[in-house]
Amino acid sequence: MFFKRFTILFIFVFALCLSGCKENNKVIKQTEVTFTKEGELHILKVSDATKIVLDIEIADTDFDIQTGLMYRNSMKNNQGMLFVFEDETERFFYMKNTKIPLDLIFINAEKEIVSFQKNAMPFDESSLPSNAPAQYVLEVNAGLVDSWGITVGDLVDFTK
Repeated sequence: MFFKRFTILFIFVFALCLSGCKENNKVIKQTEVTFTKEGELHILKVSDATKIVLDIEIADTDFDIQTGLMYRNSMKNNQGMLFVFEDETERFFYMKNTKIPLDLIFINAEKEIVSFQKNAMPFDESSLPSNAPAQYVLEVNAGLVDSWGITVGDLVDFTK
C-alpha cells in the first residue's frame, strides 16, 4: 500500500515537473542603451584654433568605466564618452561587447591629447594602449579623428 501511494505520488510529481519544465520560447529582448548628455567637451586644434564641440557622457565610476559604450547600437558624430580617472598613467582599453567602431583619444592631466587608437573594431578584445600617460580617454565614432584633423598636442576642455 505504501509503495503504491509512493509510486503514484512520484509519478504525479514527475509529471508536474515535466509540465512546468517545458521549454519556454520567450525571446529576451535587450533594452537599448541610449545616450544621455552629461556634459560638453571642446577640442581646440592648436594648428588653426578650430574648436570641435561634443556632447558627452561621463564615465567616472567603476561600473561606468567597465561598461563604457558596450551594448550601444550607434552614436551620433557630435557625441562621445569621456572616461575620467583619478590618476595619470598608461591606459589599456578593449572593445569587448562594443558594437560600434571607435576612435580612442588619450588625454593627459593637462588636458592635452597625447595619443590615439583609431578605428578600434567592434568586439575586438585586443589591448589598445595609450602609449603615454593619460588621465582621460575620449571615445568617438571611428574616422572622426582623421575627419576633424585632430593631432597630438591639441587641447581638450570639458564641463559636467
